Amino acid sequence: MSKQKGGRNSDNFIMLPTVDFCFKELMQNPKVRKGFIAAILGKAPETIRRTTLVPTALRKESEEDKLGILDVLVELEGGAKMNMEMQVSYFDCWTNRVLFYLGKIYTGQIKEGEDYDKLRKCIHVSILDFVHFPKDKKCCRKIVFCDAESGEQYTDLMELHILELKKLPPEDQSEDGLIRWMRFLRGKSRKEFEEMAKKDEYIEEAYNELKKLSLDEQKRLEYELRQKAVRDHNMMMKSAEKRGLEIGEKRGLEIGEKRGLEIGEKRGLEIGEKRGEKRGIEIGRKQGERIALKRIVENQIKAGKSAEETAELLGLDLQEVKGLAEE
Repeated sequence: MSKQKGGRNSDNFIMLPTVDFCFKELMQNPKVRKGFIAAILGKAPETIRRTTLVPTALRKESEEDKLGILDVLVELEGGAKMNMEMQVSYFDCWTNRVLFYLGKIYTGQIKEGEDYDKLRKCIHVSILDFVHFPKDKKCCRKIVFCDAESGEQYTDLMELHILELKKLPPEDQSEDGLIRWMRFLRGKSRKEFEEMAKKDEYIEEAYNELKKLSLDEQKRLEYELRQKAVRDHNMMMKSAEKRGLEIGEKRGLEIGEKRGLEIGEKRGLEIGEKRGEKRGIEIGRKQGERIALKRIVENQIKAGKSAEETAELLGLDLQEVKGLAEE
C-alpha cells in the first residue's frame, strides 16, 4: 500500500472542489480555467484566447471574520474581468454581497479623472452548494440589466452567473458543458471524477490536476487547514443560530404570556380573574411557541431543506410546515 510523505495514505484521498482552496488551486491550471470559463460563457474552449489570473488577497467580511474569502479573479481578452467564488454554506445576504464586490471590481478599473470608456465588462460567478432560489428547480442562471417592461437587455457591462450545485438534475447523457462542470465541482469520490473525466478533455485535465494536488503534502495540509476553518466557522454560525432561536423562543414566550395576561385580566372582569389569567397564559405560551417554530422552519428552508425534510426533522405534519413557511 503506497503512502505519501509524512505517512499519509494517498490511495483513496482526493480533494473536493467545493472546498474553496481546492477550487482556487484548480483554476491555476490554464487549460482547466479555459474549459470552465468557456462553459460559463457558452463558448467553445478554443475561442477563449486569454485567461490571465489577477492576484487576489484573502478577503475579509469584517475585522472579526477569521475565515475570509478565497476568490479567483481572471482577466479575459479585451480586458473583461471575471470573478469566481465557491460558497458551500448558506449566506443570508449573498445577493447584496455579490453586487457590492462586483461593483468594486467594475469601479476599480479606472482612477479618478480617467474616462468611463475604459470600463470593461465585469462578470461575477457564484458557485453555491446551497439553494439560493427556492421557488424553482433551475440550477444555473445568467442575470443582466434589462428593461423591466420589454425585457430587452440594457447593457452587458455587468453580469451575474449563479450556479446552484444542490439543484443539479439527474445525470443526462446529452447535458451541456456547464452542467458537466457543475457535476464535477460537486463530485465526492475518485470514481465519480474518473467517469466525468472520460467525457470532456478539460474536465479530464481538472481531474489530473486534482490528483496532483491531492498528492502534494503541502497543498494537502493547506487544504485540510482551510477545510477545518470552514467547518469551525459553520459550527460557530450554527451555535449562534441555535442560541438566537433559544433567546427568541424565550422572549416570544415572555411577550406572549404578558400579552395573554393582559387579555386574561380584561376578560377576568367578565368571567373571573383566575380563569382569565389561566387562559391568557395558555394563549401566550402557544403564540410564543408558534413564533419560535416558524423561525426554525424558515431557517431550515433557507438552509436548503425541503418542506418534507423539515416536517420529518421536526416531527410535524407537512401542511403545518407549509403553513408556517407561508405565514
